[in-house]
Amino acid sequence: MKNSFGKGLFIFLSGVIIFFLLFPILKLFYSNGLTNILQTLKDKEVIDSILLTFKVSLFATIFVFFTGVPLAYLIARNNFFGKSVVEAIIDLPTMIPHTAAGIAILLAFNSGFLKLQLIDSEIGIIFAMMFLSAPYLINGAKEGFKKVDVKYEYVARTLGANWFSAFLRVVLPNARRDIVNGMLMMWARGLGEFGAVVIIAYHPMVAPVLIYDRFNNFGLKYSAPVAAAMILLSIMIFLIIRYLNNKKFHN
Repeated sequence: MKNSFGKGLFIFLSGVIIFFLLFPILKLFYSNGLTNILQTLKDKEVIDSILLTFKVSLFATIFVFFTGVPLAYLIARNNFFGKSVVEAIIDLPTMIPHTAAGIAILLAFNSGFLKLQLIDSEIGIIFAMMFLSAPYLINGAKEGFKKVDVKYEYVARTLGANWFSAFLRVVLPNARRDIVNGMLMMWARGLGEFGAVVIIAYHPMVAPVLIYDRFNNFGLKYSAPVAAAMILLSIMIFLIIRYLNNKKFHN
């Protein structure tokens, strides 16, 4: 009886949070209607903005894959002085206000010895997305590497593989699921980035900035369909990649 009550309570509480997360999205789709959303996707400015958002977020994710995955492996496999500090640095972007992050990126890379052209450029948008969403990929990969038994690496080494070959052929494939999920989370987080992006690059407009621009200038009626279209395409891509990743892992 007590067990039934406990499970029932957990199911109820789970239903509450699922409702909280799902209802605003369903309401957005219902209020706009599928026909209106599809019509919005024919707007060249909207589709160009969404495609730009997908592209720059993907570029940010690819860059962090090649730089963050090695870092995640080193952290997962080694105990070294200052490890907690390095892990704190990785998590730092998640606790900084996004507008403050945008200002910090401008001060760091748009001036000084680098002097990159970040203002109103795609590079600036990529920098903003990389800075704020990199922790999702690095931490995901780190947890994936921790799950791979180090004995597998030792066996590969005894069979003649060098360290790098063992990493590529044994560790990386076994941690693939968590790495892909981390990439997916980073990419998805980048799609929604607004605060840092709007500080660095109002133009070219990524989807969150376009939604804000239309809301600011024309109101909810003209911004809501753009938001719905962006969410619809993002969910479709997100579900397809996650399904393929889970299916391949189980096979």
